[in-house]
Amino acid sequence: MNYLRRILLSAVLVTATVAVQAQSARLKAANKQFENLAYVNAVRAYEEFLKLDKAREATEVQEAFTKLAYSYRALQDTKNAERIYAELLKEFPETDSRNYLYYAQCLAANGKYRDSQRMYSKYGEKQKEDLRGQKFTVSYMDMARFYQDSSSYRVDYLPINSRQADFSPMYYQNGLAFVSARDETGPVKRVFGWNQTPFLDLYFFPDTAELHKTVDLAAQAASLGGSGTTSESVEAAPQEVQTLSKTEAFSRTLNTKYHEGPMTFFKDQKRVIFTRNNMSKGKNGKSTEGIRKLKLYIAENANGNWQKVEELPFCSSDYSVGHPALSPDDTRLYFVSDMPGGFGGTDIYVVEYKDGQWSTPVNMGKEVNTEGNEMFPFIDENQNLYFSSDGHEGLGGLDVFYAELREGIAFKGVQNLGYPINSEKDDFGLITTRNRTSGYFSSNRKRGASDDNIYSFRRTCKQLNIFVYDAKTSEPLAVADVRVVKAGVNQDLRFTGVDGKTSFCVDANIDYEFKAFKEGYSANSLRFSTMTQSERPIMTLSIYLEKSDNTLVKGTVKTEVNQQPAPGVTVTLRNDKDNSEQKVVTGADGKYEFEVKPGAPYTLTTQKNRYTANQEQIPKMKAGKNPKLIEKQQGIYGEGDVFELKNIYYDYNKFFIRPDAARELNHVVTLLQKYPAMKIELRSHTDSRASDAYNLQLSTYRARAAVDYLANRGIDPSRLSAQGYGETEILNGCTDEVACPENKHQQNRRTEFRIVAVQ
Repeated sequence: MNYLRRILLSAVLVTATVAVQAQSARLKAANKQFENLAYVNAVRAYEEFLKLDKAREATEVQEAFTKLAYSYRALQDTKNAERIYAELLKEFPETDSRNYLYYAQCLAANGKYRDSQRMYSKYGEKQKEDLRGQKFTVSYMDMARFYQDSSSYRVDYLPINSRQADFSPMYYQNGLAFVSARDETGPVKRVFGWNQTPFLDLYFFPDTAELHKTVDLAAQAASLGGSGTTSESVEAAPQEVQTLSKTEAFSRTLNTKYHEGPMTFFKDQKRVIFTRNNMSKGKNGKSTEGIRKLKLYIAENANGNWQKVEELPFCSSDYSVGHPALSPDDTRLYFVSDMPGGFGGTDIYVVEYKDGQWSTPVNMGKEVNTEGNEMFPFIDENQNLYFSSDGHEGLGGLDVFYAELREGIAFKGVQNLGYPINSEKDDFGLITTRNRTSGYFSSNRKRGASDDNIYSFRRTCKQLNIFVYDAKTSEPLAVADVRVVKAGVNQDLRFTGVDGKTSFCVDANIDYEFKAFKEGYSANSLRFSTMTQSERPIMTLSIYLEKSDNTLVKGTVKTEVNQQPAPGVTVTLRNDKDNSEQKVVTGADGKYEFEVKPGAPYTLTTQKNRYTANQEQIPKMKAGKNPKLIEKQQGIYGEGDVFELKNIYYDYNKFFIRPDAARELNHVVTLLQKYPAMKIELRSHTDSRASDAYNLQLSTYRARAAVDYLANRGIDPSRLSAQGYGETEILNGCTDEVACPENKHQQNRRTEFRIVAVQ
């Protein structure tokens, strides 16, 4: 990954801690290049000094070896870095302990894991507080776990790659946006002194379908050529793959003379957050160390043009902030920074986004971050985290890791995705579908033309067949529910066929629980682990159900604001007779299933942070007379949700509550009575006629009139606030000087309410 790994997130440079009274001219010249981050030139100068300067002090030799090794490391020339670190540690065994760490990392990057293990062990002896020494020493005793799921993946080199660095793909429209150092802007382009390559810009390929078509043709050609089938379908030499001509600059306005880096898009794809060097001119643009750090910027798309570029408020000139990743609901932004107070070189942080405002960044904690570097976060559709790290145990360089998040916390630690997604080199910038069936990532493995390249991957199913039978007759049970649960969180729900069978794809290194439910039967479950996975491509489990008088309770929790299934809701069923509880966390489908026994009343509750909690009673069932199935549906209201009061309209130039509006506001009264801790803001809007100032005042009066109506019906005024927006949020284009009929103007004379707090 060459300069990206350090300059894009400005890791602190290691300088020799030796005092030198006088330096040779060659060493001074080499140090000047090193201080300017011009590592290509520094390598030449240090090699020349070590070769030609015969009369030299030991301290000078140690300094030259240290900085030469670091320069090779910065250029990701791990073979030469290994050579120089070996000489440094041989001649100067009392060197800084970090050089043992860097040597261990270079050995791993070159596939020499046993040698790397020994160096990690020595580093651990010298730096007991840094857990990497201990963790990697133990990890490299058995490498099998990194290859456990390798047969499930197919990895392909993509024809959008160029002769320069290409990395960090991101889904955009029907194609891929990505970062590249390719030179496609004309005969002259500035180069980056670190490694003498062009600066980074944003590019776009519009059609992923064409990408896969080209990749499949290349794979077929390789197969016809007799290469055989492997898990890594990159046999065709990259120089034989035609680079697709549809690749284009993503935006002429966003691309500048400095680096533009990884990006993320809001779900409407009309706003982008991207990484860029600090654009401030002069000294203000550089940190106290003289380095132009990275910042995050946001831009909007208007009629196909990206504009209104603004720096995010938590950026700084003294540390880098980059590699953005938005959650699917746009409420959280994950990013990487070397800001003070972190665990290592670069850490992953999260900041909340609400009503156009950014909160204070929060470190993701030691479950994710290490003493090393964590980078390139991505949040999938299930709100789980992918990122790259050289601090967690891996195959070398940066490896890609996965963490299941619950309320934003990696509650089960992190999982290395293993080979072939990961290699001994740097693997990073992964994006993927909900269940990791396909996706893209970047790597500087020696498969591409040069430097970083973008790869696609597909994952085949490791199939587990589950059969559900009647325990007495051993007959298969059709239309039985089979739910997979991981760590108390509901995952997929499947239904058995006439043969009592359903199937799941299972991941390596996971403990599963499979629950089977059917009306008229007692629920049953089995646990299944893939920690030691079978070599068989298809595995089988059988679950037997016994007939009973129990009642099956099934339900769905939805968000009231859009009637979508609500994941992450804790649903609890309590037996009010013996106080025993059943509990589950909803998955992406928002559904839950429980079993109710006769003879006791039950209480069903739903809870999620920053959402309303619901509670309802399930009456006592009588044996032999109770229903076999009870179906429930709960709605939850969340902080920040905005609801339009559909039937609240105002007469032109008036703010009095009309009778039709009163009926709608009565529903709000009922809602606030049901949730006594809820606080709301009444938001009123006008049409565009009259002046801006008048409309703002009129809308304020209208919002206050709605608040007064609610207060007069017993709602505590401290739970209510009023805000007028005038004509600032027109819905239908009926702005100033646009002729519209009255019914369209009336659509803009509306009132909404926003939930400010729920508890």
